[in-house]
Parts: sequence; structure tokens; C-alpha cells
Amino acid sequence: MAPALEDDEIDNNDYYSLLNVRREATQEELKGSYRRLCMLYHPDKHRDPELKRQAEQLFNLVLGLHVIYHHDFDLDPQLRAIYDIYGKRGLDVEGWEVVERKRTPVEIREEFERLQREREERRLQQRTNPKGMISVGVDATDLFDRYEEDYKDLPGGGFPHVEINKMHISQSIEAPLTTTDTAVLSGSLSTHNGNGGGNINLALRRVTSAKGWGEVEFGAGDSHGPLLGMKIFRNLTARCFVTAQCGLQFSSRGVRPGCTTVLARHLDKNTMGYLQWRWGTQSSMNTSIVRDTKTSHFTFAMQLGIPHSFMMMSYQYKFQDDEQTKVKGSIKSGFFGTVVEYGAERKISRHSVLGATVSVGVPQGVSLKIKDLEKHRESSASDIARKKQEAESAVLLMQESVRRIIESEESRMGLIILNAWYGKFVTDNSRRHERAKVIDVSVPLQCLVKDSKLILTEATKTGLPGFYDPCVGEEKSLKVLYQFRGVMHQVLSPDGEALRIPKQSHRIDADT
Repeated sequence: MAPALEDDEIDNNDYYSLLNVRREATQEELKGSYRRLCMLYHPDKHRDPELKRQAEQLFNLVLGLHVIYHHDFDLDPQLRAIYDIYGKRGLDVEGWEVVERKRTPVEIREEFERLQREREERRLQQRTNPKGMISVGVDATDLFDRYEEDYKDLPGGGFPHVEINKMHISQSIEAPLTTTDTAVLSGSLSTHNGNGGGNINLALRRVTSAKGWGEVEFGAGDSHGPLLGMKIFRNLTARCFVTAQCGLQFSSRGVRPGCTTVLARHLDKNTMGYLQWRWGTQSSMNTSIVRDTKTSHFTFAMQLGIPHSFMMMSYQYKFQDDEQTKVKGSIKSGFFGTVVEYGAERKISRHSVLGATVSVGVPQGVSLKIKDLEKHRESSASDIARKKQEAESAVLLMQESVRRIIESEESRMGLIILNAWYGKFVTDNSRRHERAKVIDVSVPLQCLVKDSKLILTEATKTGLPGFYDPCVGEEKSLKVLYQFRGVMHQVLSPDGEALRIPKQSHRIDADT
């Protein structure tokens, strides 16, 4: 047998999540889930040496629950309450003492409920998704275009004149109000050549269905005046979506209406095409192609409009290193002139990325932009890799069980999981530069099907066998396409919410 996992590693796992049971589960529910996992991962069921080795590792993880069974945590209310609060260490006598260990079960349960409320508050804070950016512009034209005779007689005239001529600071947070409603508060401050301004925006978004959402925006600032806008997003097909946005900008010159419509389509796995029409103070038509792969990002765009018409092409190369280094270059040419930019960015700490861009333009001159982008909730790459490896091993070991489950369900026209994805889904066109971060969990979900039913408890899905977190700290969902009684069904469930399928409301009508 492979050596047992270290206690610290076992403590990092939520056994309730691993067993897919509620924290209030009965003794029978706990034992039933425990036996099912033992049968699934038992090494004696596998002859292939590699599968046997992976089964031993996962079986040892499940044996961590047996240690708690040995302490009868499901029989003794006080011991179980201590585990709920302190984990496995709370049950060990040697090396670690629990403060007030002999308190009554009622007192321990009250403390657990208090800590649970604190965890919920922290979880809500994490879901606020704070983002910030600081950008600094440096005017370095004098380095490239200067007349020596104009400076040689002045004090310090031998040194080129380089100055910071602009700065931009922005910050935004999201606040989930309900399972379908979210509020987004954002603000920014900017200064350019001694003149500055700022604005603040509040957006209220409601998810109306799995295919779309709507948003109302209110804004105010000292440079543009109050803003009232509305935005609608809708999936037309599996590969095509549309967004429509209209707004009223109030200023001293009157009310200025505006409208923008974007039609987008997936051209292939990594390529998107966009058609945009804008009407208002700066009317234009724009078409662009964006290709994003693991190692590169390419954009080509053309715009015809008033007052600006241009062509633009950019390319970014992503190094596959721990610092997430990227180098980029772009060229943009239009009625305003021509601008060439090149630069790089690199992660300098767990939460920050530093970038610098040199811009050379005619007639704009030369400038240097320095950007410090704060990244909240980045995770350890090694920890993600370990969790991913454990999940992939679990999926391999599930194959035979899943095959038998599918045969049984097909014989009764029962529940068949066709496709299932878990992670972050990006459908908002305003965030199209971001990539969806999802993993295929079709096999793990099918393995949980019993008697044509799939029941997931009200907890994050990352602890389920065969799952891992593909986007630590970001809001995740579970999307399932399944067949029941020969009819197609689909559901999109936010992470952390209970899910029970099949349901009539998940049914996909034939005429949609």
C-alpha cells in the first residue's frame, strides 16, 4: 500500500464535501457515502499497476474518514461538534490541545454556528471580486526629438526632459444581492497634463435565464455629467450571442443619447468574430477578429466612423513560466495618425502584475505607460496542479463504475449525463478578453447518479471526487446537459447551491 497522506493534507479536505452529504447528515447517510467511496477506490479492484497506485492514494485519502469513525464522531454529539469546529486535530489528544474541550455539546454547537456565519461573511466578501488598476503615463519625447543648441546654455540642459503627464486609477467591486441579482460599484480618477476628473458608476444586473441577463447602469462624474443606461445580453445559439446597450448622457449642452449593438460568433475553439454598430456622438461601424490560445493573443480590427476611422493589429505572446510573463506589440493607423506600441508585463507578487508599454506615434510623440494591476485571489500553481492530478486519477478510476451506471440507466430510460462543465463561464461581451475557465466533470457527475437521480448538497463542488477548482477565488457555476426519459435537459447552477436533477424546469423544448 502507498504511504498514508500526511495529517495536514487530510485536514485540508472537507469530509462532508468529499462524501457529498450535508453537515447535518444522519449516521446512515454518512456510512452509506463512506462505503460507496471505499468500493470505488479500493486498490484490489484494479490490476493495472498505474491505476492501482492511483487508487491506493485516493483510498488512503478516504481512510482519513475511518480515523474519525474510529473516534465515533458520528455517534458522540460532542466529538462530532468538535470535529465540525476544529477538524481532525480537534480529536487528537497528543500534540494539540483544544481550548475548553469539555464544554457542553450545546456550547460547542453555538460556537460552530458563529464560526459558520463568519465563514459565510468571508465567502460573500470573496465573491465581491475586487479589481483595481493603476496606470501612469510618462512623456519621453525629449529622448528622441530635441535640439541640442536650445538646451546647451541652460542649467541642466544636457539632460533630456522626461515627465509624468497622465495617471489613471480605477477600482470596482461586485456584491451579490440574490442568486440572480448582482450590484457592481466602480469608480475611477484620471489626470492628464494638469487637468483631472473622476466618475462613479453603479450597475444592477439580473440573470433572467440561462441564455441572458439585463443590466441597468447609473453614473455620475465631473467631466461627462450624469449617465443613465441599460444593457441586454442574449445567447442566440450555442456559438452566437448579441448585446444591446443604450444610454442617456446628461451635460450642460443637453441630453446626448447613444446606442451600441454587438453581434459575436465563435469561429472556432479559440477564435471570436465581432460586428459592432454604434450610434451617438461618435457613430461608427467596427469589425474585429480575436484569437486567444494558451501561448498567444491576436486581434485585428477595422473601424469606419466619425470622427475616427482606423485599422489596428496587435499580438501578445505568453511565456509559460511562473511569473506569467507576456510581451506584446501593436500598430494602429487612421485619420489621427499612426501609433506603434510595444511592451511587457510580469507578475511581481502573488497579487500584483507590473507592466510597461512604450508608445511611439505620429504626431503624438513618444510616451511610456507603467501599469500596476492588482490581482485578488490568485492561488498557488503547485496546489492547483496537485488537486488537478488527484481529480484526473479519480476520473480514471471511475470509468468502470460509470460504464455500469450508464448501462443500468439506459435500460430504464433513466438519467444520462451527456456533458457537464464546472468553473467560470464568460458570456459578457464587455469581458471578452477573458477566457472561460471550466473543466469537464461529466464522468464524476454520472458516477454520483443513483436510481435515476443526482443530488448535490448545498456546498462548493470543488470537494467532490473528480472535481478541482479551475479558477480559485472566482465565482463558479456547474452547467449540466443531461437526458432523462429520452428528453434533453439543461441547467446552470451557481456553485455552493444545492442541485437536484432531473427536474421538469430543466427540460429543453423542441422548438427552442
